[in-house]
Amino acid sequence: MTVIRHTEARRTETPGGVMTTLASPSQGGAPISVWHVEVAAHATGPVHAIDADQIWTVLGGHLRIELDGTDLVAAAGDTVVLPAERTRQIHGGTEGFTAIVAGSPHAKASTPTSGDAVTPPWIV
Repeated sequence: MTVIRHTEARRTETPGGVMTTLASPSQGGAPISVWHVEVAAHATGPVHAIDADQIWTVLGGHLRIELDGTDLVAAAGDTVVLPAERTRQIHGGTEGFTAIVAGSPHAKASTPTSGDAVTPPWIV
């Protein structure tokens, strides 16, 4: 059994939000990555695709996701299953949001402009 103390959680800040790694292969030896996301009001993440499914549970606020050109809104208590290989962009809306996300620690993200697939640092 592994206990990962809050003070040991890894925090990664990007222009789109703050991701706090709760468990991952490099943090606790977990086979699945779990992280907390905080997105400020009016913040928007990059257009990107992930090569693995992700599960997002909204804890507070509202998030808006553009998924292959379709808008999806989720509020506190809602869970969204985002399928792999779909183009997405996540928006904080007028109030921002917090969420817990679970996904593969081996997932790679790519943007239409870069084409290079990279593993986000908060999931390893």
